[in-house]
Amino acid sequence: MSERKPLRLGSLVATIVLAVAGGLLFKLLHIPIPWLLGPMIAMLIANNAIENRFYWPQQLRNTALIIVGYTIGLSLTAAALKEIAHQLPYMLVMAVLLLAYCAGIAYVVSKFSGMGYKTALMGSIPGGLSQVILLAEETEGINITAVTFTQVTRLMMIVICVPLIVFSPILGQTHDAAATAAAAASAVQPTWGGLFPNILIFAVAGVACALLGNRIKLPTAYMLGPAIGTAALQLAGVHGPALPGTVIEVAQLMIGIYVGLMLRPRQLPNKLKNLSLALGSSVLLIAGALGMALLLSALQPVTEATGLLSLAPGGMDQMGIIAHEIHADLSIVAGYQLFRMFFIFFVVPPLLRMVLRIQPGDRVKRRGAA
Repeated sequence: MSERKPLRLGSLVATIVLAVAGGLLFKLLHIPIPWLLGPMIAMLIANNAIENRFYWPQQLRNTALIIVGYTIGLSLTAAALKEIAHQLPYMLVMAVLLLAYCAGIAYVVSKFSGMGYKTALMGSIPGGLSQVILLAEETEGINITAVTFTQVTRLMMIVICVPLIVFSPILGQTHDAAATAAAAASAVQPTWGGLFPNILIFAVAGVACALLGNRIKLPTAYMLGPAIGTAALQLAGVHGPALPGTVIEVAQLMIGIYVGLMLRPRQLPNKLKNLSLALGSSVLLIAGALGMALLLSALQPVTEATGLLSLAPGGMDQMGIIAHEIHADLSIVAGYQLFRMFFIFFVVPPLLRMVLRIQPGDRVKRRGAA
């Protein structure tokens, strides 16, 4: 026991040092969202080069989710909630379209790979990673390793590619460091002193709501719980102070490390084939989300960037961070992501179970693995 603690501490320190180095490098290179992407790429490379050397406790990732949940909750004002209610029919249509598109991608992947429609479908569903893995474990004839790898690859592709698309000429955004600095200088910046005393109320409420949400099995409880608690306090008339940029960057770093450590291609059989299929399906999914975002911006008064972040099938925490960074409509992004998350959490599992009973058995060669 006494040897294990120093080992874990050393691994934690090495993880933090490498992640900070990745963030600083991406910041020097003026890459968008450097404190999310830098640590994520650094940990992806390092963890696959040196196995079992890095360590990141779940509690730190949960702390980052509470911070992101708080920033999302700040955007859920009474006016924003009215706008979200107005968008509900569009949320439903876009969620159904995205899921139908994912089912089509799964069919194509299953035909080219021979992995079986069940496994391909589970890998393509744009739900929360933990939700999909749990559902896959409960379904007979599923290759769990392939599903996990495909889901994590999709998540990382979205987190990497969406900022690049948002800051590209396609959506009219530009990543101009000088303009960003000038805008930041002219804006009123949150201060550490301005956090108190109200931040103490929100901190206690956020942690309590996260723990309660986790206890009642709320999806993404450590983010959704604080978001709901923060919004409720604001609607009750309690002012929620904006967080300093340093706090947001630390939260990005903590989430970036967690995502980077999730993907371990060395543990996957048929690496090249599975990686190619995962990357290909992820590209198709991002292209579909971009097309739907352009459609949404034509139908509703939202920017293309807000539409893409609202519909991108990534985690709500990552999309929320990017929306905050580019000053997109965070309430709309959160509303669409929340709706799809609840839709997938409550509606999709029974539908999937029904569809997967009808589909022929998955032809995964489990006998070879055994």
